[in-house]
Amino acid sequence: QAQRPWRRTGMKPPAPAAVGVLLALALLALIHLPPPPDHSLLPLPASSPAGPPREVAAPQSGGQAYRRRLPVPRTHLQQEQVPGRSRRRRGLERDTPPWLSADDLQKMWLLSSGQVVSKTRVPAHGQIMRVRLRAVGDAKGDAEGEVLAARPEGDCQDGRCGLIKRPGDLYEVLAFHLDRVLGLNRSLPAVARRFTSRLLPYSYTDGTLRPVIWWAPDLQHLEDANNDQNSCALGWLQYQEMLQPHRPMLLARDAPCSSIPRSEWSRLALFDFLLQVHDRLDRYCCGFQPDPSEPCVEEMLHEKCRNPAELVLVHILVRRSAPSRLVFIDNAGRPQHPEEKLNFRLLQGIDSFPAAAVATLRSGRLQSLLLQSLRLDRELWESQGGAEGLRPLLRTIDRRAQILLRHIQEHNLTV
Repeated sequence: QAQRPWRRTGMKPPAPAAVGVLLALALLALIHLPPPPDHSLLPLPASSPAGPPREVAAPQSGGQAYRRRLPVPRTHLQQEQVPGRSRRRRGLERDTPPWLSADDLQKMWLLSSGQVVSKTRVPAHGQIMRVRLRAVGDAKGDAEGEVLAARPEGDCQDGRCGLIKRPGDLYEVLAFHLDRVLGLNRSLPAVARRFTSRLLPYSYTDGTLRPVIWWAPDLQHLEDANNDQNSCALGWLQYQEMLQPHRPMLLARDAPCSSIPRSEWSRLALFDFLLQVHDRLDRYCCGFQPDPSEPCVEEMLHEKCRNPAELVLVHILVRRSAPSRLVFIDNAGRPQHPEEKLNFRLLQGIDSFPAAAVATLRSGRLQSLLLQSLRLDRELWESQGGAEGLRPLLRTIDRRAQILLRHIQEHNLTV
């Protein structure tokens, strides 16, 4: 019979108490091991303002696009949690559309889930609130925010702020996705969200869905208090002169907004026509017969259409980091604008359009691409009744796209 090892060596068998002590020490060591690193969340935006998003190729005429995998958070985007309720999650799908960049996803995540840490009223815009947002676990952002908040207008210079707009501006979220689907990349990231923060007035926390637009800290504004919604003062006649393909070089150098190339105006015209945004290029409603209830009639702006020299453009903005690229703001447009009153004045003077955007319009897949993109915004998606609820609006935009394509063909315009 084989002897036990401790008998051969003359050792005594270990006592049961000693074995128990060893097991307890081993368990304590396992408990105190450091946890594995968590890579489930997207990194926060850099402390310096992010540059403009890169150009993304739109789908070809056959509807196919060059897909690339973008980093997306493994966990869902989460809203502010209401006390006493289970946490409701909303997220970015793994199969993210290629027209949304990693920078877009970061900003959308911040806008949809960031905690409100401060608020500021926007002058002359009573129903718009600017808020500073803090992502969960952003200790560095907290420390920087305390320093920046001590300086006037300094608390948003790191790109962690958003504008909460009116419920009626909810279509700005659709406009953002349309901008990305077409490969224009000139509008600011936007999401739909319900707020519960105690820092906000009740009208912002009553459960109403509102659009939240990323605040670009380096938008360039004129110093004129009466014209601070522009980066440069531009009249309608000057604008039409700028669009001339063979304008004198001297005029081009001295003209306002001379840093903006003609291709930018073609992007703007296409975008505004599809959404029927009149405020930028035709705030006077000169391109259609407005109803008496229209603001341009109530404010007696429509009467100025008789004198084109008095007409000016508004919301013509660029960023200091990219002075040759327009930034599209206030893009809710007019989803219910009747087809017989479409404003073709928005296209006046434009002799070419971006090829990638036109290819997407011609592909016949505009509605399906928009649905694929809008599905990422769960709040908007559910509030509109999903695909079936959104289709009437998307059909309207698609119908306008077909009218625009016919306009391009009839006038022999280039792309």
